[in-house]
Amino acid sequence: MFERQKVVQIEVIGQGAFEPGRIFCVGQNYEAHAREMGLFAPKEAPIYFTKTPSNAVLAGGEIAYPPGTQNLHHEIELAFVIGADGAIAAWGLALDMTRRDVQAEMRAAGRPWDRAKDFEAAAVFASMCPAAEFTPNGQEIRLSVNGEARQAGRLDEMVHGPAELIADLSKHYTLRPGDVILTGTPAGVGPVQPGDTLLGQIDGLPDLRVTIGARG
Repeated sequence: MFERQKVVQIEVIGQGAFEPGRIFCVGQNYEAHAREMGLFAPKEAPIYFTKTPSNAVLAGGEIAYPPGTQNLHHEIELAFVIGADGAIAAWGLALDMTRRDVQAEMRAAGRPWDRAKDFEAAAVFASMCPAAEFTPNGQEIRLSVNGEARQAGRLDEMVHGPAELIADLSKHYTLRPGDVILTGTPAGVGPVQPGDTLLGQIDGLPDLRVTIGARG
């Protein structure tokens, strides 16, 4: 009855591309980031939220500064995709873009903050690397804005690692091939402005580069 919304195809280098099924994100998974937000990293169990796959875009171009916010923040993250065997099929970099002012308002009111996390171009994905070619074992994850360092952390600083995230999510959902998990962001999140160029990097993975366009 309706034309289906288009969903991006995320490249896995040397293996083709896939359409993300569900996008699960993990909150407060680096202690330093939790502290900078005035929160505590939950060690007993991960915190999850989701993003709509049709709101995902590919890195390498420009994304609009979304409406409804005056404080758009960057959050660089390691992401992985579930494969046909239920194991991790590929790794890559992703951006969890956040309407920080909206999040603060919703949190203060005790309301869900979906509007802060799920909007057009709220998830940005770089090309991914096959799992056989990358192992996260303490590499630095970093992000710069216009060449200035903003975020930095090590992958082994996650409170809940990838294997634990899969095990925990599997208690609540049937994970399917193409489901993507963003594993949380290190400290240093901050605002972006139209014209800014963001560069996310983890040694061994394709870079993530995107420019912030005009306000929507």
